[in-house]
Amino acid sequence: MYILKGEHSFDSAHFLAGYQGKCSNIHGHRWRVIGEIFGEELKKEGQLRGMVVDFGDIKKDIKKMVDDHDHALIIEKGTMKEMTLNCLKEDNFNIIEVDFRPTAEEFSRYFYEILEGKGYSVKRVTVYETPTNSATYEK
Repeated sequence: MYILKGEHSFDSAHFLAGYQGKCSNIHGHRWRVIGEIFGEELKKEGQLRGMVVDFGDIKKDIKKMVDDHDHALIIEKGTMKEMTLNCLKEDNFNIIEVDFRPTAEEFSRYFYEILEGKGYSVKRVTVYETPTNSATYEK
Protein backbone atom coordinates (compact mmCIF):
# COMPACT_ATOMS: atom_id res chain seq x y z
CA MET A 1 0.00 0.00 0.00
CA TYR A 2 1.17 3.52 -0.81
CA ILE A 3 0.50 6.34 1.64
CA LEU A 4 0.85 9.99 0.64
CA LYS A 5 0.79 12.85 3.12
CA GLY A 6 -0.14 16.47 2.64
CA GLU A 7 -0.33 19.12 5.30
CA HIS A 8 -1.20 22.72 5.90
CA SER A 9 -1.78 24.97 8.91
CA PHE A 10 -4.29 27.59 9.90
CA ASP A 11 -4.79 29.96 12.80
CA SER A 12 -8.12 30.25 14.56
CA ALA A 13 -9.75 30.77 17.92
CA HIS A 14 -12.22 28.58 19.74
CA PHE A 15 -13.48 27.77 23.21
CA LEU A 16 -14.85 24.64 24.84
CA ALA A 17 -18.29 25.34 26.26
CA GLY A 18 -18.94 23.45 29.46
CA TYR A 19 -15.28 22.71 30.05
CA GLN A 20 -13.96 23.28 33.57
CA GLY A 21 -10.63 25.00 32.96
CA LYS A 22 -8.87 27.65 30.93
CA CYS A 23 -10.00 26.19 27.59
CA SER A 24 -13.51 27.44 28.38
CA ASN A 25 -12.19 30.91 27.44
CA ILE A 26 -11.71 32.04 23.87
CA HIS A 27 -8.14 31.23 22.85
CA GLY A 28 -6.23 30.59 19.66
CA HIS A 29 -4.14 27.86 18.08
CA ARG A 30 -2.01 27.29 15.05
CA TRP A 31 -3.74 24.12 13.89
CA ARG A 32 -1.65 21.76 11.74
CA VAL A 33 -3.63 19.32 9.59
CA ILE A 34 -2.01 16.27 8.00
CA GLY A 35 -4.08 14.27 5.53
CA GLU A 36 -2.93 10.79 4.52
CA ILE A 37 -4.19 9.37 1.23
CA PHE A 38 -3.66 5.74 0.26
CA GLY A 39 -3.73 3.53 -2.79
CA GLU A 40 -2.92 -0.08 -3.48
CA GLU A 41 -1.63 0.52 -6.99
CA LEU A 42 0.03 3.24 -9.01
CA LYS A 43 -1.49 4.65 -12.18
CA LYS A 44 -0.20 2.75 -15.21
CA GLU A 45 -0.63 5.36 -17.94
CA GLY A 46 -0.85 9.02 -18.74
CA GLN A 47 0.30 12.05 -16.83
CA LEU A 48 -0.22 10.34 -13.46
CA ARG A 49 1.77 7.21 -14.41
CA GLY A 50 3.72 6.04 -11.37
CA MET A 51 1.52 8.00 -8.92
CA VAL A 52 -1.40 7.28 -6.61
CA VAL A 53 -2.71 10.84 -7.03
CA ASP A 54 -1.06 14.12 -7.92
CA PHE A 55 0.59 15.75 -4.90
CA GLY A 56 -0.46 19.10 -6.38
CA ASP A 57 -4.12 18.09 -6.02
CA ILE A 58 -3.65 16.94 -2.43
CA LYS A 59 -1.81 20.15 -1.55
CA LYS A 60 -4.46 22.34 -3.19
CA ASP A 61 -7.40 20.55 -1.56
CA ILE A 62 -5.90 20.49 1.95
CA LYS A 63 -4.88 24.15 1.67
CA LYS A 64 -8.37 25.16 0.53
CA MET A 65 -9.98 23.10 3.29
CA VAL A 66 -7.95 24.68 6.09
CA ASP A 67 -7.80 28.19 4.60
CA ASP A 68 -11.59 28.27 4.87
CA HIS A 69 -11.07 28.15 8.67
CA ASP A 70 -8.12 30.56 8.89
CA HIS A 71 -8.40 33.59 11.20
CA ALA A 72 -11.89 32.67 12.35
CA LEU A 73 -13.62 32.13 15.64
CA ILE A 74 -14.89 28.56 15.44
CA ILE A 75 -17.75 27.81 17.81
CA GLU A 76 -20.11 24.96 18.49
CA LYS A 77 -23.65 25.92 17.50
CA GLY A 78 -25.77 26.98 20.43
CA THR A 79 -22.90 27.64 22.84
CA MET A 80 -22.80 31.44 22.57
CA LYS A 81 -25.56 33.85 23.52
CA GLU A 82 -27.43 34.91 20.40
CA MET A 83 -26.95 38.61 21.20
CA THR A 84 -23.17 38.14 21.58
CA LEU A 85 -22.97 36.16 18.35
CA ASN A 86 -25.02 38.76 16.46
CA CYS A 87 -22.80 41.61 17.74
CA LEU A 88 -19.68 39.78 16.55
CA LYS A 89 -21.24 39.12 13.16
CA GLU A 90 -22.40 42.74 12.85
CA ASP A 91 -18.80 43.83 13.42
CA ASN A 92 -17.78 41.53 10.53
CA PHE A 93 -15.87 38.98 12.60
CA ASN A 94 -15.35 35.68 10.79
CA ILE A 95 -17.46 33.27 12.82
CA ILE A 96 -17.74 29.62 11.84
CA GLU A 97 -20.41 27.60 13.60
CA VAL A 98 -19.95 23.83 13.62
CA ASP A 99 -22.20 21.01 14.81
CA PHE A 100 -19.55 19.64 17.17
CA ARG A 101 -17.35 20.74 20.06
CA PRO A 102 -14.27 22.21 18.33
CA THR A 103 -11.64 19.84 19.71
CA ALA A 104 -8.66 18.36 17.88
CA GLU A 105 -10.42 14.98 17.97
CA GLU A 106 -13.56 16.32 16.33
CA PHE A 107 -11.58 18.36 13.78
CA SER A 108 -9.65 15.24 12.71
CA ARG A 109 -12.92 13.46 11.87
CA TYR A 110 -14.38 16.60 10.29
CA PHE A 111 -11.41 17.11 7.94
CA TYR A 112 -11.28 13.38 7.18
CA GLU A 113 -14.87 13.52 5.97
CA ILE A 114 -14.20 16.62 3.84
CA LEU A 115 -11.27 14.90 2.08
CA GLU A 116 -13.27 11.71 1.66
CA GLY A 117 -16.07 13.77 0.11
CA LYS A 118 -13.60 15.04 -2.48
CA GLY A 119 -13.09 11.46 -3.64
CA TYR A 120 -9.80 10.65 -1.92
CA SER A 121 -9.10 7.26 -0.36
CA VAL A 122 -8.28 8.67 3.06
CA LYS A 123 -6.14 6.62 5.44
CA ARG A 124 -6.19 9.06 8.35
CA VAL A 125 -6.17 12.72 9.28
CA THR A 126 -4.10 14.09 12.14
CA VAL A 127 -4.76 17.50 13.66
CA TYR A 128 -2.16 19.17 15.87
CA GLU A 129 -3.59 21.66 18.34
CA THR A 130 -0.10 22.50 19.61
CA PRO A 131 3.32 21.40 18.30
CA THR A 132 3.26 18.41 20.68
CA ASN A 133 -0.45 17.47 21.00
CA SER A 134 -2.45 15.89 18.23
CA ALA A 135 -5.48 13.75 17.51
CA THR A 136 -5.85 11.28 14.65
CA TYR A 137 -9.00 9.93 13.03
CA GLU A 138 -9.15 6.88 10.77
CA LYS A 139 -12.01 4.55 9.88
